[in-house]
Amino acid sequence: MALRIVARRPDPAILTLPWSTPLEEWGEPFVVPLPRGLSRHVVRIVRLGQRVYAVKETVEEMAFREYRTLRDLQRSGLPTVVAQGVVTGRVDAEGEPLPSALLTEHLRFSLPYRSLFAHGLSADNVPMLIDALVVLLVRLHLAGFFWGDVSLSNVLFRRTAGSFSAYLVDAETGEFRPDLSTPLREYDLTLATENVFGELLDLQASESINYELAAHDIVDLLVERYQALWGELTGEEEFGADELWRIEQRIERLNDLGFDVEELDIVTDFDGDRIRIQPRVVELGHHQRELQALTGLHVEDLQARRLLNDLASFTAHFDLGAEDRAMVAHRWLTEIYEPLQAMVPPQARGKLDEAEIFHEILQHRWFMAEQRGADVDTVEAAEDYIANVLAAKPDEAIAPPGGVDAGDDSP
Repeated sequence: MALRIVARRPDPAILTLPWSTPLEEWGEPFVVPLPRGLSRHVVRIVRLGQRVYAVKETVEEMAFREYRTLRDLQRSGLPTVVAQGVVTGRVDAEGEPLPSALLTEHLRFSLPYRSLFAHGLSADNVPMLIDALVVLLVRLHLAGFFWGDVSLSNVLFRRTAGSFSAYLVDAETGEFRPDLSTPLREYDLTLATENVFGELLDLQASESINYELAAHDIVDLLVERYQALWGELTGEEEFGADELWRIEQRIERLNDLGFDVEELDIVTDFDGDRIRIQPRVVELGHHQRELQALTGLHVEDLQARRLLNDLASFTAHFDLGAEDRAMVAHRWLTEIYEPLQAMVPPQARGKLDEAEIFHEILQHRWFMAEQRGADVDTVEAAEDYIANVLAAKPDEAIAPPGGVDAGDDSP
């Protein structure tokens, strides 16, 4: 049987991997110590030159199905790992067939939920993970995607302005539907509560968190947050013809949540006395797109909102409100953002991504000012943060040797 590789962007180095060896036996020099979560499959993280991939063994049909689904998700602009390719036709040294393999690109600065607790996350932060999972699930449902296996284990988390964003990593059971029904959405939500409840109990049993979690309260929170966000993004709103300002108010509320309204359905009654509005197409990334248009920076949406706030403070401080906003943004980028990033030593740049470091410097400045009872210069705050806070953080781009639990088998 001939080895076959179907790849999105062919990387010739993929051919050098030991495909005739079962994945669970792979080791140096290919496997790298990046954190993995739990999985029903054997998964290994491998480095090929400057690229890092997750390799998952599965049956051929499922490998191609998930590969196509991940590509469809990516084309839809949804937060997911990037599918790299599928390898089939594997055989061992004796000619016996081996499972097919799915390759995905490793998501830089992302961690499975278990590793976040190993990196110092406390039980108090669990609601932030739930919020990130809810936003991901709502976005998938808005796009007509039925997940079918919602859990913390099937997500990678990235830090964003002190909170988290969630990325789907396992699309094995998922599929796009022309019209995603309410029962299917509710089924996904039920799966989420059951799986998350079990994962929280497992965290407690393994003593991965510092005190007991009220797991029932957490899953109740998940349902509450999902229903509230779904209602805000899709719910109908009716009002009188003398309250047209409520249309703009609804759009502003969605913008505050980070969503842009691409299409709004507006219906009036026969006399025009009553108006009913309902968002039809909403898309997350309002702040992200605004910041990218102004500065070229591509960051998470919450990070973008934090950076836009600092840009607004910069504009007010130097009384630049009458100036062209793009020119002011360029000045902020070259005078504030880039000089602070240049202060970070090379050995510390794998700890957090640039936008998150910037956010934490601003937060550290606020803490220093509160303790001192006076304003603190940003450069001074950055020097103190880099020396006393950032230096003590674990590396989240590449895990230290021995930092991976050999029993974990998901990307």
